[in-house]
Amino acid sequence: MAYLETLEKSLYSLVTETSTNLPKDVRRAIKAAKEAENAGTRAAMSLDTITTNIVMAEDNVSPICQDTGLPTFKVYTPVGVNQIEIKKAIHTAIAAATGDAKLRPNSVDSLTGKNSGTNIGAGLPVVKFEQWENDYITVKLILKGGGCENKNIQYSLPTELEGLGRAGRDLDGIRKCILHSVWQAQGQGCSAGFIGVGIGGDRSSGYDLAKEQLFRHVDDVNPIEDLAKLEEYIVEKSNTFGVGTMGFGGEATLLGCKIGVMDRLPASFFVSVAYNCWAYRRMAIDIDPATGEITNWHYQEGEKITFRDEEKQDNSDNKVVELVAPITEEKIRSLKVGDVVKISGRMYTGRDAIHHHLIGEGVEAPVDLDGQIIYHCGPVMAKDEAGNWVVKAAGPTTSIREEPYQGDIMKKFGIRAVMGKGGMGPKTLKALEEHGGVYLNAIGGAAQYYADCIKSVDGVDLMEFGIPEAMWHLTVKDFTAVVTMDSHGNSLHADVEKSSLDKLALHAERVF
Repeated sequence: MAYLETLEKSLYSLVTETSTNLPKDVRRAIKAAKEAENAGTRAAMSLDTITTNIVMAEDNVSPICQDTGLPTFKVYTPVGVNQIEIKKAIHTAIAAATGDAKLRPNSVDSLTGKNSGTNIGAGLPVVKFEQWENDYITVKLILKGGGCENKNIQYSLPTELEGLGRAGRDLDGIRKCILHSVWQAQGQGCSAGFIGVGIGGDRSSGYDLAKEQLFRHVDDVNPIEDLAKLEEYIVEKSNTFGVGTMGFGGEATLLGCKIGVMDRLPASFFVSVAYNCWAYRRMAIDIDPATGEITNWHYQEGEKITFRDEEKQDNSDNKVVELVAPITEEKIRSLKVGDVVKISGRMYTGRDAIHHHLIGEGVEAPVDLDGQIIYHCGPVMAKDEAGNWVVKAAGPTTSIREEPYQGDIMKKFGIRAVMGKGGMGPKTLKALEEHGGVYLNAIGGAAQYYADCIKSVDGVDLMEFGIPEAMWHLTVKDFTAVVTMDSHGNSLHADVEKSSLDKLALHAERVF
């Protein structure tokens, strides 16, 4: 029994550390990106927020990002170790970490939509075992959120690629696919990001190989010379696209690329890409199989960047507008793309389930939304000793999922602003112009930074959808975001996509 209790404690520590404390190699990559960015830009402001958030998450021992992802474990065991016991201990640790708000409850029944509340469900968490000849256990964990998971992409060669033309069944075709994968992610996967690439296999094993690459160190060197050259090339060229942090434009679009290869069927040639956001949450531990104790933490080599003593960017050139809801149409139409807003007062969360619900015929909103702000967010929530809800993490979710509903809902209920990350499409942009609304882009992954801006939780509706999907009533102060779609038909996201496509097309000629 002592062994199992110790094992569960070790695994709980792994889950907590992965969710709240970025590894050293990731921090170094973010620091390099920050140093290379032009001062005073929206991208520089975003990187300031990101590094502040990293410090706050570590200090608070709270999730770096509110989307704590789908926990995926890779476990290596010596022959004779009981894998059933390890899997049970993982489930216990995951449930405990969820109860302690180190993880957001993310396990949703695919048929009923019911959230288990524990991160335990059919097939979740994902646990994969492999035996080896070492005399210790290694447990690897990656927490990959839905925003970046949705930007994963798989190509079947040969294929035609926008901006790059034909990609054939060779190394140069692979090059084109990987460049295209970075471009198509834009800011929706919380750039600047990291990618793992799997060449070959079938559709499922190719994605497994791609995700496996994300466990490699950011600064390692591929043992296959051609792939080592390709990894370096992809990072260099991707950072000329001008997508930048959060898709705001800038110098840092990709922070790392790792590529693996496996054999394939003669008839199939897949290139699979697993995209990961800047909040690159993966850790690994070695465990003594006799005691269950941690004997070693991985990714701890080299200097740890704390970001504590860095000077903040001077963003005084950016126009800052104070917003307090309810907001008038006149006020909204005075805003332009590029304006920075600071929101104080009331704000409501609403994401996938809320939008699907509100669009229903004859459905009324649980509160008066006229002139209000809807925040695309699925927060991590907990109750204090008095039984009151408190916010533990509250960054934005990817907004494009609400594109089928958003414009109609804004018009139906009089909503004046929606906020999330990654931008929205032409249907929403048209509605913003017709109705008088704006889209506000918050900094993806900055869950601690934004939780600190939330001063109270004043109510909640539609709790039957689960904590992430409920409508939370929040009082906020100085909640900062950038206007990226305005009521005059302007979209920073569309502009960046077009300009970055032109830059992508510069790499259409054969290189490898």
